[in-house]
Amino acid sequence: MSDTPSARRSLTVVYNPVKVDDLVATQELVAKAAARHGWEDPSWIETTEQETGEKQGREAVRAGSDVVASLGGDGTVRAVASALVGTDVALGLLPGGTGNLLARNLGLPVDSLEDAVEAMLGGTDRRIDVGLMRVADAAIEPRESHGTHDGGSKVDDDEEVFLVMAGLGLDGQVMAGTNEKVKAAVGWVAYVFSALRQVFSRGFRVEVASRGGSGVTGESGDHERDRDEHSGSVSRHARTVVVGNCGTLQGGIELMPEAKIDDGILDAVVVAPKGALGWISVISDVVTRHRAGHGRLDRFRGREFTVTAGRPVEAEIDGDPIGEHVSLGIRILPDSLVVRVG
Repeated sequence: MSDTPSARRSLTVVYNPVKVDDLVATQELVAKAAARHGWEDPSWIETTEQETGEKQGREAVRAGSDVVASLGGDGTVRAVASALVGTDVALGLLPGGTGNLLARNLGLPVDSLEDAVEAMLGGTDRRIDVGLMRVADAAIEPRESHGTHDGGSKVDDDEEVFLVMAGLGLDGQVMAGTNEKVKAAVGWVAYVFSALRQVFSRGFRVEVASRGGSGVTGESGDHERDRDEHSGSVSRHARTVVVGNCGTLQGGIELMPEAKIDDGILDAVVVAPKGALGWISVISDVVTRHRAGHGRLDRFRGREFTVTAGRPVEAEIDGDPIGEHVSLGIRILPDSLVVRVG
């Protein structure tokens, strides 16, 4: 994984054809940049509706690629990254969707493919954490399964990798309700339109428990706890629960200002407003980056979380809706993914 000029490194680009307007021009741009930086001529693998990137990423790893780049939306990024967790092969980030949330949180270019290619080829390797999530239709406990994917990645067979955020409630409803044609036309603003339609829908009873962190932040006696010590829990009527590996949304909004992508800790928020005034209070808290939370917004930190709702609620993982579920089991896998950064 050397970055010395003499090393001829290999690159594979896993791309979603729906997100690439001019494939030939894109391939030429990447090939010319690779030649300038002394890299081998890149290989290209297309995703399909059935194989969204993980299989292609594993093929690239087996072929000996030093870097496997994702060119597509956040779903493509997550799929490719899932193949690289637990390896020394680096993930490259080339913008192709409307969110590009991992790139945003890493401070990488998201508006220019050319700039993103330069950052990837001329940058360095950085290790980050990933989140792992399981879903169920009954209450579950963290880390109860023991099967592993191929490659020794420490990911259980029933777990899905996420890089940015996962949760249930309003965020899942927004993702599920976003019109793809509108998103293609106006970008991430389509999520705002969807949120306005969903914001006053009914909430749900939920219990959120964390372990191995500082629990509910702002509590008296707040301190770093051992991994096996119960860190804190909240039970309340809520609108959404979000657990994040990093905290910045589109538009630079910091939902979880304390979140860091390489600190071995997950951050979470439980949002429980009542009516329009409650939403104004919550939005004010987020916009002003208030870290302690208040009566309608609880903040957590921990290495493991369980989220149990009183009824099935729409869930999402890195912006992809995954249907209605009752319970989430979420944990952190520290320093498990290498990413190319500028």
